[in-house]
Amino acid sequence: MQHRHLDRQQYFNEQAESTRKFVLPYIKKGIPLLSASSRVLEIGCGEGGNLVPFLELGCECYGVELSEVSYQNALKFYENYAFKSRLRLVNNDIFKVTTQELDGTFDVIFLRDVVEHIPGQDKFMQQLKQFLSSYGVIFFVFPPWRMPFGGHQQICRNKILSKLPYFHILPKNIYEKVLKIGGENPKGLLEIKETGISINRFEKIIHKENYEVIKKTYWFINPNYDIKFGLKPLKLPKIFQIPFLQDFYITAAYYLLKLK
Repeated sequence: MQHRHLDRQQYFNEQAESTRKFVLPYIKKGIPLLSASSRVLEIGCGEGGNLVPFLELGCECYGVELSEVSYQNALKFYENYAFKSRLRLVNNDIFKVTTQELDGTFDVIFLRDVVEHIPGQDKFMQQLKQFLSSYGVIFFVFPPWRMPFGGHQQICRNKILSKLPYFHILPKNIYEKVLKIGGENPKGLLEIKETGISINRFEKIIHKENYEVIKKTYWFINPNYDIKFGLKPLKLPKIFQIPFLQDFYITAAYYLLKLK
């Protein structure tokens, strides 16, 4: 598990494949005229693998990434890429980025496994509106905080902790002690504990900020697992879509939004 997160080229390739197979078709349901004339923005783009299918489609793509290391990796991975002339990468905090810096608004904005890392999510959802065109859509995918690995403990170097589900929902002081006993630096994982988001909280924020849900899908088996582990994606049956309880077994929530 840890090896996947250390091999950034492999991670880049997996992101491209997963987005091509699952994310792009999902977004097209909300904006069927997605084409070479469309402008696409990924927030928290990392090395930029998710943008590859949009570049292949001919879209003008922008990626914003806070991490200097990930940004530099992206520049390296795209150095000899055929469509890199349609890509612009920005190394900055999204809270500091302006529409002028990104040359206008976007037809598609997407965040893959990013919103759960962002502090001040209410403020973020409010600020996001400035980047969206009048007919644009926003795609989110995130793991509900209480799901088995909602604390992102799969990135732990400790082999036991990296495979241990649910222990991230322990009280903060106990969770921190367990991480330290396991030889982990708890700082980053504790930050995720602070920003991790539930389905209920996400929906409260989007309704408060006047977003309309075009489509949402809850996955019992995350589509990402098809690429990572060879597991067939499985939607959560409606009978199991029980408020609060569903957060414990939904592994990914897909949302496609637009402004009302």
